[in-house]
Amino acid sequence: MPTYTLNPDAVRQARKLIDDGAVDDTTEWSDAAPSADDGNSEIEAHGWDGYASWHLAIDPDAAEETKKRHRFPYGDFRKVNRAALIHGKQRAAQNDHEEIEKAFDDLLQHLDAKRS
Repeated sequence: MPTYTLNPDAVRQARKLIDDGAVDDTTEWSDAAPSADDGNSEIEAHGWDGYASWHLAIDPDAAEETKKRHRFPYGDFRKVNRAALIHGKQRAAQNDHEEIEKAFDDLLQHLDAKRS
C-alpha cells in the first residue's frame, strides 16, 4: 500500500472554498468528478500547484508534475463536492491513510456546520 502525505495547501484551499460557499452538496461524486481533460485544463490554467491544491494527498514516490502524484480529489476545480469528501474519507479509511481520513472528516464537519 502506498504511503501518501497530507497536502496542507489543499486543506487550506478546501476550507476557504467552504467558507466562501463554493460547495456542491447535491451532485453525486460519480457525476461531479472531473475528467482527465478537466485536469489537463486545470493544469494549463493554473499549473501543477493549482492542480495539486484540489487533492488532499501527495504520493511522494510518484514523479513531480504528474497526475499520479496527486491523490484524493475533493472537488471539480470550481467547488468542494460534499459527496467527494464522503468518498475520500471512506477510501482513506479503507486503505489506512489515517491523516488523510481525518482531514476529510474535518472538512466534512466544517462543511456541514456551515450548511446549518
